[in-house]
Amino acid sequence: MAADRFAKRTERRRRVRRSVRGSDQRPRLSVYRSLNHIYAQVVSDDSGRTLAAASTLTAELREELKSRRNLQAARVVGKTIAERCLSKGISQVIFDRNGFLYHGRVKALADAARAAGLKF
Repeated sequence: MAADRFAKRTERRRRVRRSVRGSDQRPRLSVYRSLNHIYAQVVSDDSGRTLAAASTLTAELREELKSRRNLQAARVVGKTIAERCLSKGISQVIFDRNGFLYHGRVKALADAARAAGLKF
């Protein structure tokens, strides 16, 4: 059953990644959601580099969060990744939900990043 769920997410990820490609001018904001944590990184597919990253495992966020697996944690990670992008001069990104449904924690992260000034 877990293998079926993983295979379905892999198919969704491949389908989305056909049209989503980050460049140096407009990098890709990739989100990964595990059972206990949420991760976000901004990647330039042209140069193959990670330009900014944030997760619930980051030291400064870990102390701030009461729980690392709820909507509030996803909002904090979204706000943090947006602040890090804007400080590096990145104002526009392409959102890559990485095969996860645009719902719940993934949506909360995206909305918080938008509210903090990042454009999708």
